[in-house]
Amino acid sequence: MRSTYRVLAFVIAIGVAIQAASVALAFFTILDEVDGGGVFTADYDYESNLGIMIHRVGGLGLVPLSALALLIVSFFTRVPGAVKWAAAVFGLVVLQIALVFAAFANASVGALHGMNALAVFLTAIWAGRRITHVSEQDERTRDVAAA
Repeated sequence: MRSTYRVLAFVIAIGVAIQAASVALAFFTILDEVDGGGVFTADYDYESNLGIMIHRVGGLGLVPLSALALLIVSFFTRVPGAVKWAAAVFGLVVLQIALVFAAFANASVGALHGMNALAVFLTAIWAGRRITHVSEQDERTRDVAAA
């Protein structure tokens, strides 16, 4: 279960990195279209913007499902603090989704969405690194006990 926990934590971190790249792709796609003579209006076809579609699928599907899976797996890892860090990741992901909907009402909340993404990224990395460190300590302890 520790390996599964570690992989899920790093999958979440990679997912957040992909989210950042996809939102940048979306923004620069819009700028490129406008530079090419296009007009950005309320009728903009968001579905034709690959960056927006990747961001939508990742943010409302893959990252939250991975965070939920991490939380579930954390109960079976039997490592002190695993549940706490998985719950922190999950809570930050829930906050991230709430900030999306709040940003539609007030665009400046979008800045908080970006900053919270960094918190999700760092917390997921910490959770994965922490479980790796605990596993390495356990191996050293076993080696010493066996000697």
